[in-house]
Amino acid sequence: MPQDIRFGDFVREITTQHEHLSYNDVTPDQQVDADGRDIPFKAPPIQLRFIDAFRLIKPYISTRLQDQLRAVVPLALYLMLFEIIVLRAEVVDADIITAGLIAVILGLMLFMEGLRVGLMPFGEALGTSLPTKAKLPVVLCIAFILGIGVTFAEPAIGALKAAGQIVQVENAPYLYTLLNDWAEILVLIVGIGVGAAAVLGTLRFLYSWSLKPLIYLTVIPTLGLTFYIAQHPELSKMLGLAWDCGAVTTGPVTVPLVLSLGIGIAASAGKGGDSMSGFGIVTLASLFPILGVMGLAVYVEQVTTPVEIIAAANGLANTATTIAWYETTPWVEIIGGMRAIVPLVLFLMLVMHFILREKLPQPRNIAYGIVLCVVGMIIFNLGLSYGLSKLGNQSGSLVPAAFTTLEHVETSPLYQYHVGIIIALTFAWILGFGATLAEPALNALGLTVESLTNGAFRKSLLMYAVSIGVGCGIALGVLKIVFAIPIVYLLLPGYLLALVLTWFSSEEFVNVAWDSAGVTTGPVTVPLVLAMGLGFGNAVEAIEGFGILSMASIGPIISVMTVGLWINWKVARKHQRYDQSLNKQPLAGKATLNSKTA
Repeated sequence: MPQDIRFGDFVREITTQHEHLSYNDVTPDQQVDADGRDIPFKAPPIQLRFIDAFRLIKPYISTRLQDQLRAVVPLALYLMLFEIIVLRAEVVDADIITAGLIAVILGLMLFMEGLRVGLMPFGEALGTSLPTKAKLPVVLCIAFILGIGVTFAEPAIGALKAAGQIVQVENAPYLYTLLNDWAEILVLIVGIGVGAAAVLGTLRFLYSWSLKPLIYLTVIPTLGLTFYIAQHPELSKMLGLAWDCGAVTTGPVTVPLVLSLGIGIAASAGKGGDSMSGFGIVTLASLFPILGVMGLAVYVEQVTTPVEIIAAANGLANTATTIAWYETTPWVEIIGGMRAIVPLVLFLMLVMHFILREKLPQPRNIAYGIVLCVVGMIIFNLGLSYGLSKLGNQSGSLVPAAFTTLEHVETSPLYQYHVGIIIALTFAWILGFGATLAEPALNALGLTVESLTNGAFRKSLLMYAVSIGVGCGIALGVLKIVFAIPIVYLLLPGYLLALVLTWFSSEEFVNVAWDSAGVTTGPVTVPLVLAMGLGFGNAVEAIEGFGILSMASIGPIISVMTVGLWINWKVARKHQRYDQSLNKQPLAGKATLNSKTA
């Protein structure tokens, strides 16, 4: 129970047990040398017990660990519980998958921290200093090369390369050769697309271009090339891969580095004041790689035939080859992690030294961050091979047992056909909805949008709109695999609807909607959904299991712009009512005045 006390008693109580010390009493005596000059004092290194060091770094580690736990653990538990309860199957190699998931969590934690401490300062320094020390062509050239470099550093690129081992060459020769014989060139083409997006995005920042014309000029040719490839019976089988490549590029490396470079350049040129200037580059970084991969496929079709591809693949399979040490675990993951990070860092250091002629800011911190990036990438690659990809492939290969007969599931089909189809679609929808809602980038985007729209578009509304769009997109992707629907029948109507909505939407909502597709494809979602789709495709004997990620990208674009139009309609209606009430009030006052006068 609170009690009143005199102020004098309060002062006396808080001043008791106080001891005033002079500053001279807690500092060492000044030492002088033989000439009477002061010797600078060097403090001895701080000695910490292990428990003290643990208490200091515990909050630092726990905060970063919780972000990855929230992204990985709920999805992994959902897949395992769905497999055990609904599909009545045991999780095969549960101990290996668990160890792989732990490696994914630790690897992502180290990688993201290294990205923040080591690589992000590079992007910020380049963006701030480049415009003042280099001409625009040099700046754009550096942005282009940076776009290529960050693509190779994306964690999800490893999942794209691993997908080539699942495709059967007889079913889809061109898809097989793109993912195996042309794998490095495929990633390079994707990187060139990101580099071109970085250049165009930088120019957009500098000259304050609207995003709408850029969308029309990019999407319409992409849809046209898609329609052309769809007419080719063999080449059309790689359309799902091409559109999925757009989702792989917008990950935790590409978006922050390229965006910080572009915004820094715009700010240095005095053009970065627009609140929406940061949007749009994610959209371009998604669309340009799609166009590039389809162009590569058309070229491959000109230089080789399906018969030659199948013969070469069978000849390679019949040839007894010894696997080199660097092609085995863990060396392949170690080399892959170093190849992803080290060339990018060397390029940034060369730019800093030879073009900017500046010293590395805080070299120890940056070196520490780069080491964390490399180690994190290596651990993540190991976890990707034995955790995420294995779990996603296993879940995808078991879900069709709900509605069809599978050799590796004795009691399949587990449910009636229509019930099983509903269960499979529900599984896919919940997976997409939950994975998107757990993405940290979506939460950050929601806060930004709520601030820019003055609360009209709430963060929670945006997050649910995006998550529902992704869930519906992934469910449509599963339908595409189950019923062998050509992906062009889903992509063309979806993107044509998106273009129509773009025409009627305001610039702000267009920027947010098209960029929201990029934040849904994180380093956890992409490998998991990609592996699930490929496992699903193999189980139902589909030609290929790609296309789910592309449908997961178009879903939120449509849902966010639809919600944006609804919000604009509500705001306009509210303003209309307010204007009507203002117009009525003077008339009512005048009528009252006239009646009194009469």
